[in-house]
Amino acid sequence: MNNDSTALYAFRKYGNTVLRAAFAFCGSYAESEDIVQDVFLSLHTSPKTFNDDEHLKAWLLRVTINKCKNLKRSFRFSRTCSIDELEQSEAIYEISTEGRELRRQISELPRKYAEVIFLHYYEGYSIKEIAGILEKNENTVGSLLKRGREKLRAELEKEDESCGETIIKTL
Repeated sequence: MNNDSTALYAFRKYGNTVLRAAFAFCGSYAESEDIVQDVFLSLHTSPKTFNDDEHLKAWLLRVTINKCKNLKRSFRFSRTCSIDELEQSEAIYEISTEGRELRRQISELPRKYAEVIFLHYYEGYSIKEIAGILEKNENTVGSLLKRGREKLRAELEKEDESCGETIIKTL
């Protein structure tokens, strides 16, 4: 595949995955769209060789996470959003009330825990795959996942006994 077809193929196959990952990390649909464009533009403009589709997907997610981190560190990043934007993002993803609450709680965790929880539970990666994506040791990823679940469980129990009961059982 040449550069043009690799970027197009990747966008068609993994565009929604990259968008979901970007949205999960930055919480703004508009910012997520910009990040997706940057990710696929990077793939298009810089020649890359991938072993298989999983390697391509891992690269896309790694670049997405890095671009989200860069956005969070940037001067223009703000933690607020308009009500219109919030309503739009809720309508697009049509997440249940419990799902929204869980996503909010995950986003409030320290980034190192939120990353591994998102990649494991939302994207279905194994600890070994996450270790490769985040360039960390497998034992470190396992520990981060365990501690992240514990922190999330504690927050859910503390916030609301009845609302978090169903979610806590899955953790």
